[in-house]
Amino acid sequence: MKVISPEEEKAHYNSVLKGGAIGGGLGIGIGLLGVVASARRFPAVGALTLPFRAFLVTSVGTFGAIVNAERHSNAFHLANNPMNFYKDQASRDAEVVRSQETSWQRFMQWGQRNRYSIVLSAWAVSMGVSGVLVSRNRFLSTSQKLVQVRMYAQGLTLAVLVASAVFETSDARQGKGRWETIMVVDPDDPEHKHLIEKKIHKEEYQGQDLWRDMVAAEERRLSERKKETRKEGAAAKTE
Repeated sequence: MKVISPEEEKAHYNSVLKGGAIGGGLGIGIGLLGVVASARRFPAVGALTLPFRAFLVTSVGTFGAIVNAERHSNAFHLANNPMNFYKDQASRDAEVVRSQETSWQRFMQWGQRNRYSIVLSAWAVSMGVSGVLVSRNRFLSTSQKLVQVRMYAQGLTLAVLVASAVFETSDARQGKGRWETIMVVDPDDPEHKHLIEKKIHKEEYQGQDLWRDMVAAEERRLSERKKETRKEGAAAKTE
């Protein structure tokens, strides 16, 4: 655990304040534009009271301030923690894996990492598209249009969720995501031309396999110590 100094604490506080101010300002601006545009487009929004409109605007501003302040806080810790610049063996292996991946594999992994954002985006897009399509039907009331829009959005969202679950279940059955075999240069080859297979463990979070490096370093230290002890013993016998 790193003990921070008062100067670092103050710098972190200022960074969080700056991020919160930027996020809050942008959030209030977006919320204000959204409420004004909605009031002109939808009579129901225009009929809302002024305090409730202000609540909607400030809610968006508060959300933006919280999210951006947290991002600035995380960025400050990443930039000022020396451990974040250390790459263990698993991280180096992961870089080798990424260099050997095809564009399709990178796209699939990006989808797995951001599957919840994709589901949320699919829901929002489906709501917007279905809302535009249903609004053209003049024979439906407003409540009926809302029901149809929700049904279309739920159907597309459910399809995306099922697809995500299928991919995740398939990877779990095949053992992907935990261990992977890659081709690396043989460290014992002086010309660095011979490739060998290496089974690596993919970390679930950064630093998960740091203990492996510590154990390997300790084993190397003990091995070198044994060699030195043997050399000293052999030298003593010759004398």
